[in-house]
Amino acid sequence: MNKDPTKLIIPSILAPAGNKASFLAALAAGADAVYCGLKQFSARMEAPNFTLEELRRLTHLAHDKGIKVYVTLNSLLKPEDLDGAGRLIDQLNRWVEPDALIIQDLALVQLARQTGFTGELHLSTLANLSFPMALKLVHKNLGVDHVVLPRELDIDEIKTLAQACPKSLGLEVFVHGALCYGVSGRCYWSSFLGGKSGLRGRCVQPCRRNYAQSGQRRRFFSCQDLSLDVLVKILLPIPNVRTWKIEGRKKGPHYVFCTVKAYRMLRDQGQDPQIKKMAVDLLAQAMGRTGTHYRFLPQRPQVPVDGNSQTASGRFVGKIMGLRHKPYLVPRESLFPGDVLRLGFEDESWHTINKVNRYIPPKGHFNIKVSPRSSPMKGTPVFLVDRREKNLEESLSRLDRELSQILEFKVPDSTFNTGRPKKSKKKSLPFDLYVYRRPVRPGRRTPAGESGLWLSDDVPAEMIRSAAPRWWWLPPVIWPGAERSIKSLVDHILKKGGRNFVLNAPWQVAFFELPKSVNLWAGPFCNLTNTLAISILESLGFSGVIISPELGSQDYLLMPRQSPLPLGIVILGNWPLCVSRIVFKDFKIDEPFTSPKGEQAWVKKYGSDFWIYPNWNLDIRDKKASLQVAGYTLFVHLIEPVPRSVKLKERPGLWNWNINLL
Repeated sequence: MNKDPTKLIIPSILAPAGNKASFLAALAAGADAVYCGLKQFSARMEAPNFTLEELRRLTHLAHDKGIKVYVTLNSLLKPEDLDGAGRLIDQLNRWVEPDALIIQDLALVQLARQTGFTGELHLSTLANLSFPMALKLVHKNLGVDHVVLPRELDIDEIKTLAQACPKSLGLEVFVHGALCYGVSGRCYWSSFLGGKSGLRGRCVQPCRRNYAQSGQRRRFFSCQDLSLDVLVKILLPIPNVRTWKIEGRKKGPHYVFCTVKAYRMLRDQGQDPQIKKMAVDLLAQAMGRTGTHYRFLPQRPQVPVDGNSQTASGRFVGKIMGLRHKPYLVPRESLFPGDVLRLGFEDESWHTINKVNRYIPPKGHFNIKVSPRSSPMKGTPVFLVDRREKNLEESLSRLDRELSQILEFKVPDSTFNTGRPKKSKKKSLPFDLYVYRRPVRPGRRTPAGESGLWLSDDVPAEMIRSAAPRWWWLPPVIWPGAERSIKSLVDHILKKGGRNFVLNAPWQVAFFELPKSVNLWAGPFCNLTNTLAISILESLGFSGVIISPELGSQDYLLMPRQSPLPLGIVILGNWPLCVSRIVFKDFKIDEPFTSPKGEQAWVKKYGSDFWIYPNWNLDIRDKKASLQVAGYTLFVHLIEPVPRSVKLKERPGLWNWNINLL
């Protein structure tokens, strides 16, 4: 670290790598660090990723060149994953020696400690650390060295977080790559529609599809790519922003090479107009989606959804012409041997890939190879998705020869045994908790049980003065501008005798100076899926945990046997597909929209965020008896106001109960 306070800390360029070619491209382009995943426990399981043996050799090569390697273990862990994850970290520590692990699940903090991992711990953007008071907490209490900030923050919010950041804690900011419609760590869309969780790296991207509302069919939720390009100069003076991160572990080497080169130029020579222009041109050649500055400039925020944009990366080069059994392309630009073309949009099941085997000039003729099942219609768009220029190919070949000099080595199996927390001995009577958005009207009949209320600025003052609800629910996302308001509300409730709180991010414990003097439960948005993570929350002062609603029956019934804290579960309610910070300009709030498969949902605004709800409830009430026998004591009912235009559908709301979370 630079110890001279008068000098700027030069941020590192962190490059993605989902395969060997992309890893080598990052080295060739001069990245300061590379992040990549293994075949297990990665939040990008659709990327090829690496074996331990492959990563060992690549890490050796990177270290020889002074380049760091970060391994992404940023998936949620189910109970049966803990032993495998522990052994994997032990193997990484002994034989690969990466510089850091990027983690989401707090169980990885425990596993890193148990294995004696010697690298850094970086908290993934999926952990949703979004407000300043949380920074000191995770650094002091968890030993986190680096925090990856949510992509949804603007520059003023980033500065606010940086001002509150301990000097020995680094911040990482995304500067380029794909955007998710949902807030980081707050999207359950893919999981809710089929068990493939985005928090476990298996997202099927339902947000990229066409949806219908009020007679129009659009890609209402399909985002363009983030591209801060020349605006990164604003990040340079911010002392704790130590890393500029490029997203793209599913991208090819051309994308990695171009983006790393461009951001190095903007960082090191961005004051030179000619260099700046060259960098912007490089980004335009990277073959991502159309770029957007998103919310980076608060005075000029951009909604990164235009409703008609394509669903995947690539540069448009023309449309299919000719007969369906003999299609061809007349490209609008030159095509070179090795170029990779995608026919159609990625969310179309028949879309296919073609490789170019010879030079094709602009307005030349390229015959498309198709199978009878994937023959494209005339007018189908064609996109250039990867390219291997001569200088890039030569660089990759040279590095590959260097890599071949590093001896192959079979990483031995690990004998590491994961330590489990002690089971809680606390006994309490089971009860139901009904959680409302608005205070229940006086005299209105309510179900038997205790009541809860979501905490927000528009809660009536008399409710806070009297601390009338037994339970107060904090929101799943707290942005920097809302921190002071939430802290003030919490303090008022505590002064008036309120003692029961549900926190929907573990870091919200920072609002409580003496957490053990109150009854703090981790809410379902904390995404807790195993008992090692729960043991971390016990050390932070939590009294109980409401388990993630994504799990299936096997995991639910197993958890109480090993949990160090009492457990709760959501058994009924309107659970959101996702929480977002944006909405398409022509989209109608509180009006239903329909998916290609006929599923309906609606959008509701709470505070500054937009919540998307399906038109059917999560409902596992008929499992309550077996859950109670298993050891659950708190049963949550989430009561949301449903718009008049929306009719809830009668359908099983078991979510992943029968199929279990993938």
